[in-house]
Amino acid sequence: MKSDGSSAIEVANLTKKYGEVVGVNDISFQVGNGELFGFLGPNGAGKTTTINLLTGLASLDAGAIKIGGIDCTRNPKAAQHLVGTVPDESNLYPELTGFENLTFCAALYGMRKNERQQRARELLETFSLTDAADRKFAGYSKGMKRKLTFAAGIIHQPPILFLDEPTTGIDVASARQVRQIIANLHRQGTTVFLTTHYIEEAERLCERIAFIVKGKIVKIDGTTELLQSVKGKNILILTVTNSEPNVTKGMASVFPQYQFEPAAPNQIRVESPEPVNIGPLTRFLEEKGIQVTEARRHLPSLEDVFVQVTGIEAGLMMKEKEKAGGGGNQ
Repeated sequence: MKSDGSSAIEVANLTKKYGEVVGVNDISFQVGNGELFGFLGPNGAGKTTTINLLTGLASLDAGAIKIGGIDCTRNPKAAQHLVGTVPDESNLYPELTGFENLTFCAALYGMRKNERQQRARELLETFSLTDAADRKFAGYSKGMKRKLTFAAGIIHQPPILFLDEPTTGIDVASARQVRQIIANLHRQGTTVFLTTHYIEEAERLCERIAFIVKGKIVKIDGTTELLQSVKGKNILILTVTNSEPNVTKGMASVFPQYQFEPAAPNQIRVESPEPVNIGPLTRFLEEKGIQVTEARRHLPSLEDVFVQVTGIEAGLMMKEKEKAGGGGNQ
């Protein structure tokens, strides 16, 4: 469901400092009703700080916040009944079962006993956790814990949902299931504010995306509009046996019609507005004692836009992805 033009979330000049460290730095944006809005950036960029400010888990130093048309600047909990939150770390009780955790969360929102039990069973089935309903949360796998935490965040069917890195560090199957549920909620009209450092996830799910780096929003636009900037580019990824530190500079001087930069370890990225002629590049590298083991065409993606706008190499995001676990990139 697309936004109907009105705003579910309005943020103006939001600022938060932790001593000398700036968490978020004078950021402003709006999220339309029914929109799936992405906050994309590396770890430490200010994504979690922003969600904590919007959900009342942190106090702002400056700026203004409206959630569902309600001014939450001075009373962060004023719109709590409209909001569901899935934090980056689980906030559920290890000694309770999956079913008990969900019904307890439902009770906090004032749901009647029959209603909360029925809703808990529905969500356990939706997240493929029915067989684990009577097991203690402490014994759940990481993927199961993430899914139950998600279920708890939507137990009261909130119209506005905040998701902080929802697929980080979980298995591929669980990540795929979580993304499908996010897409379904969006189709049903839920406003979703999603933070992630998985570029593919943002591209796949979000209608509009803000790039945040070091607490500042450096770009905000529709996903389609962002991708227009790399449309028509020809990109080739060369995998090599070994790569000298300055080999891309040497290639740039010999082949000025192309742009070269290191990609992942032992990979060279070649970009051109025209199709890339691989033969001369391979011969140049072989003369330097560098063998090309693979050459593959790369379709321009949001990753290319992110690198272009932020100057942050895609390899850095890839390293974070590997540290966090394999869930988000499938």
